[in-house]
Amino acid sequence: MPHIDYYFATLSPFTYLSGTRPAEVAQRHDATLTYKPLDIMALFARTGGLPPKDRHPNRQEYRLQDMARRAKLLGKPINIKPMFWPTNSAPSAYAIIAAQNAGHDVADLVATFGAAIWAEEKDISQDGTVRACLEACGLDPALADKDMMTSADTFAKNLEDAVLAGVFGAPFFVVDSGQVFWGEDRIDDLDAHLAGRI
Repeated sequence: MPHIDYYFATLSPFTYLSGTRPAEVAQRHDATLTYKPLDIMALFARTGGLPPKDRHPNRQEYRLQDMARRAKLLGKPINIKPMFWPTNSAPSAYAIIAAQNAGHDVADLVATFGAAIWAEEKDISQDGTVRACLEACGLDPALADKDMMTSADTFAKNLEDAVLAGVFGAPFFVVDSGQVFWGEDRIDDLDAHLAGRI
């Protein structure tokens, strides 16, 4: 049974645009999937990347155009300059980690946090937003506060694991076959790899 480590940032527009497709691909191929939220700005600093605001204007403009095009192709609403971005992603990541540790499928929760930022103008650093996202996914809002030290340790470890695994952006998929895939637009390639086509 193949395994996928899914490194992502709840802040990332491309994580939002990925929706629940990573889980659907894993299910289609009977693969296990571990969600590994991380601090994307820290990952950039560790792997030679720059936060969007520090990139050359040409790159900034391309990113905005690409986000809008991808959203249109996927039929997803998007505000390419959301009100609450960037923000502290740790509370949303901790909630995902706590829910996963409790045995819940967190595909919808990851998608819900992304939509909160990029489609609904909500601040995912706020406790009320985190709890509302949990509740919207049929999960106990108290997971927002469960085992926070464990979640914080896991969040930090995910960054270290990512660097060791060759990760430099989000979303990023590391398959136990040794193949890695970067970007929402490479989910079809991940699917093809698991199907044995590439």
